[in-house]
Formats: sequence, structure tokens, C-alpha cells
Amino acid sequence: MEWTVGFPDLRSTEFPMLWALTPYGDAVFNQRQIPLLLTGLDRLPAACGGEWVRQARELCQLVERGTHLYLWFVGD
Repeated sequence: MEWTVGFPDLRSTEFPMLWALTPYGDAVFNQRQIPLLLTGLDRLPAACGGEWVRQARELCQLVERGTHLYLWFVGD
């Protein structure tokens, strides 16, 4: 199952960072956006979860610890 399968059901006002992710488009998050992305991951419904959430958290932590880093999600 695709990791973004439940994303269309997420409300953009409640999950603004996750709502930006689509399987076909690119999304880029800067250091100031990472805390909002992590908050969204914390509140993500179980149906949207999976191993990708752990991996995304690890990547978020790398961006937070670095300088001039971005987290890129690259679509097809």
C-alpha cells in the first residue's frame, strides 16, 4: 500500500505540512518547518502510519541538527 494513501482525507488546517505531500509532486521543508512537520507526524492517524514515519523523523532530526539543510520528498 502506498504511504500517502490516507493523505487526501487529512484536513489541510490540521495537517498543513503533511497535506503538502503527494506521491506525484515534490515537497521541500526547511529548518523552520520541521517542527510543524514533526507535530503532524505525532498526530497522524494510525492508518497513515508505518515505517516511513520513523524514517521521516530521523531525517527531520538531521535537518534540525544541521545548517542550511532541507528535507526533500521527491514524487514520481
